[in-house]
Amino acid sequence: MGYARRNFMVPIPHFNSWKAFNAHLAEQCRMRRERHLRGQTETIGERFERDRVAMLPPPAAPYETCEKVSTRVTSLSLVRYRGNDYSVLTPYGHREVLVKGYMHEVVIASCSKVVARHTRSYEREAVVYDPLHYLELLEQKTRALDQAAPLAGWQLPECSITLRRLLEARLNKHGSREYVQVLRLMETFSIKEVTCAIEAALLLGIISFDTVKHLLLCRIERRPPRLNMENYPHLPMAAVQMTQASDYMTPLMEVPA
Repeated sequence: MGYARRNFMVPIPHFNSWKAFNAHLAEQCRMRRERHLRGQTETIGERFERDRVAMLPPPAAPYETCEKVSTRVTSLSLVRYRGNDYSVLTPYGHREVLVKGYMHEVVIASCSKVVARHTRSYEREAVVYDPLHYLELLEQKTRALDQAAPLAGWQLPECSITLRRLLEARLNKHGSREYVQVLRLMETFSIKEVTCAIEAALLLGIISFDTVKHLLLCRIERRPPRLNMENYPHLPMAAVQMTQASDYMTPLMEVPA
């Protein structure tokens, strides 16, 4: 590592991507294998192949190129690693977790289960939130919806803002809870799929969590939606008159001779 750092990265190289940088390092290593050290008749690559026979086989499990740190989740569902805080799901508060710090990513695991993934931050005293980690708690505390720090700066589609306004206008506090339930669909489905379901619900004029979920599942399963209008008493009912038996004689009487 020291030789590679001194010879391949001095002066500091500049590349447009990590892929290009890795390709440069691989090429430098191949060139190094073809060189002869002082007093040796074989190249470095030839000597390595001769030494490979005496080496132990590689381990069955791949080596994780990361730093592993055991720590505890705070009461705010945050985990500190290298001077920065990363969020986890609220049910994991006060639990022991394992933090894996990769070059580009921070992975948090509990009992061999990955509970959070974040893009690694190299700032100091930064807080990296995933808004989805706090929706379960906000579903119970909807009054904190507008002041919740984890949701600050979360870019949501315009249709979701319209959905929230309509839900709260009709159901008040319960409308905020249904809005959070719609957002929680993003814990399982992509934001694009949820957005399409919200737009379809707005187009139909049937505003509720059940409608959005039903339309979302129908879209994924490729089946037509079937909405039971009895579940939406707030919608105006269509006035349909009863048909009388004499009504069937009217068209016959109007037929010209």
